[in-house]
Amino acid sequence: MVDSELGNKVQTVLGLIEADRLGVTLTHEHFLLDMPIWFREPSASSEKLIAYQPVSLENLGWIRYHPCSNLDNLRFLDEEVAISEGLRYRYAGGNSVVEVTSIGLGRDPLGLARISRATGLHIVMGTGYYLEQPIKTVMAPNLTEEIMTEEIVREITVGVKDTGIRAGIIGEVGIEWPMQDRDKMSLRATANAQKETGAPVSIHPGRSPNSPFEILDVLSGAGADISRVVMSHVDRTLFVHETRVRLAKMGCFLGYDQFSNEGWSPLRMVISEDNPQKADLPNDAERINQIMALIDEGFLNQILISQDVCHKHTLWRYGGPGYAHILQNVIPLMREKGMTEEEIRCILVENPKRLLRFT
Repeated sequence: MVDSELGNKVQTVLGLIEADRLGVTLTHEHFLLDMPIWFREPSASSEKLIAYQPVSLENLGWIRYHPCSNLDNLRFLDEEVAISEGLRYRYAGGNSVVEVTSIGLGRDPLGLARISRATGLHIVMGTGYYLEQPIKTVMAPNLTEEIMTEEIVREITVGVKDTGIRAGIIGEVGIEWPMQDRDKMSLRATANAQKETGAPVSIHPGRSPNSPFEILDVLSGAGADISRVVMSHVDRTLFVHETRVRLAKMGCFLGYDQFSNEGWSPLRMVISEDNPQKADLPNDAERINQIMALIDEGFLNQILISQDVCHKHTLWRYGGPGYAHILQNVIPLMREKGMTEEEIRCILVENPKRLLRFT
């Protein structure tokens, strides 16, 4: 490992802390980001007007069903809003947040440090590459595996550019489906950087049930420690229990990070025999059912939960449930469904602690 002081510590934007200080932790969120890469301009003239309006009460109903077709909905640029929203989570009992805005999504290390100071939240910042189209056409042609590895390692051990603020997780590493050569290069660089630093890894898989398995094959082939990898977005990627069990048996963490995102996805899945649904999403009750089924199979220690707040309409200020949703709404439902306090604590406290410690 490059930096021995990282061993068994968690690296936040304000420095190293003992893992026991994390407490209740959301493992896949965003406070500041800019992702016009996901913007899909509608074809109808009247809807194009809404596409360029600020998010408001008047257009909220339309935006909820077209979240990627309003440009303002894809931008978190206001630190004061982030602080206000973060404080709601803090007041609800939250302690820590893994902020996985990676290279290519408008990451703001200094902004995250200010949010951490203002809210008292421990914030773990991501590094690594989000190379989904159209970022590849701008960034990827100039990258090599060596360049990517060196930058990830530097951001963990020295800091992002000249900020001195260091990343504490590699991710979210964005991978397309079908996987491209550049994706494989990014995954190999991720594995190389993990081997050098002992950092945890967070993966954004492509929209196919085959994607998580292909990603783990590349990572393991490059020598990554799969037990320190969280496969994010399981609840929008794997719709069959047996497939989720197969993934869990590979040893990674399973990220149920779409809580509050219910019903259907505007970004369509790849159809296959293992995935007959094209746009379906489970609701929160079904997510809990799936988690309980995985617990029954013996995979409690591999479950992580979060909300992936990355659209304005999901913030409290704009009519959404915000970052406190899991604590205020999901945990009571888990109790009603029969989950024990020990299981809930394991998912919210113990599992993140094991993931985020540098080895």
